[in-house]
Amino acid sequence: MSAQRRVTIRDVASRAGVSRAAVSLAFNNKPGVSDATRARIIEVARTMGWEPNRSARALNRHGTGAVGLAICRPARQLGLEPFYMEFISGLESVLSAHSSALLLRLVRDVDEEIELQRHWWQSGQIVGSVLVDFQERDPRVPALSRLGLPAVAVAHPSLAGPFPALWTDDGAAVAEAVRYLHTLGHTAIARVGGRAELGHSALRGAAFEDTMAELGLPPGRQVDTDFSGEDGARATRSLLAGAARPTAIMYDNDLMAVAGIAVASEMGLRVPHDVSLLAWDDSQLCRLTHPTLSAMGHDVHAFGADVARRLLALLTGETQPSRAVRAPALTPRASTGPAPHRAD
Repeated sequence: MSAQRRVTIRDVASRAGVSRAAVSLAFNNKPGVSDATRARIIEVARTMGWEPNRSARALNRHGTGAVGLAICRPARQLGLEPFYMEFISGLESVLSAHSSALLLRLVRDVDEEIELQRHWWQSGQIVGSVLVDFQERDPRVPALSRLGLPAVAVAHPSLAGPFPALWTDDGAAVAEAVRYLHTLGHTAIARVGGRAELGHSALRGAAFEDTMAELGLPPGRQVDTDFSGEDGARATRSLLAGAARPTAIMYDNDLMAVAGIAVASEMGLRVPHDVSLLAWDDSQLCRLTHPTLSAMGHDVHAFGADVARRLLALLTGETQPSRAVRAPALTPRASTGPAPHRAD
């Protein structure tokens, strides 16, 4: 698939048969071109997919360029989610050192992101992007690669298409967590996951199923959520109110695990005496709860910084092969313990 070269003001001027100055006058609604010429220039630019760069780009003249990041999350939820706060902090720590800036936007869906990335790139507001939350057969891959947009994918290479990928081995981490709970005597283990269409959620779900089968355990129930505390609480309540109540629950982020502790208390269950809970990402939240949360964690700030460094290297023409960073590691704390003895 060949990349589409970014259209420039020179291209528009040539196609319209005018000077670059005339294109600038037309788009800034300044005198110097006739109404007919202005209309022709604007129509030519529209058909070519060119837009003027009206952004300050958050740069000084020595800067590298602004980097785009679009996230499909409600604003209130994003502010509560430790992973993205740490990840963005890591990105900024590197970008700011290169006089660059992060252009962050929340979007409703993948179609809105494609249009946003197209607008950012063609109008010159960004020099590249960080792409997150990949779906299986993600429509962003063909659309944005055709644009020639330089980008680093935070995803498994099987999801990232031609974009260089940086990822954590979530499958290995899930397997470690299941085996740890099994050594504590747990055989009824459940998982509260993220959105089913997300690639990393699917990879974690498959690893959970495979490891349960490998250990000779009955299939554990998995519940999909939107990653919010509210949805995590609903999922926990559903699991703990069921006839076959799990003795251990794994969560796909810290926020839902914290909500799980509250639900267990609400239902008169003691953590970990009656049910063990295990979180993901290991933010400060895990050490502030009571009991403290066992978690699969990695240095998310360092991960974000590494993603930014790889994108900046890509922009200088360096080849950036896809690679995995260290898999999340288990930190046991007070929320996990031996499986309770049951009369049945």
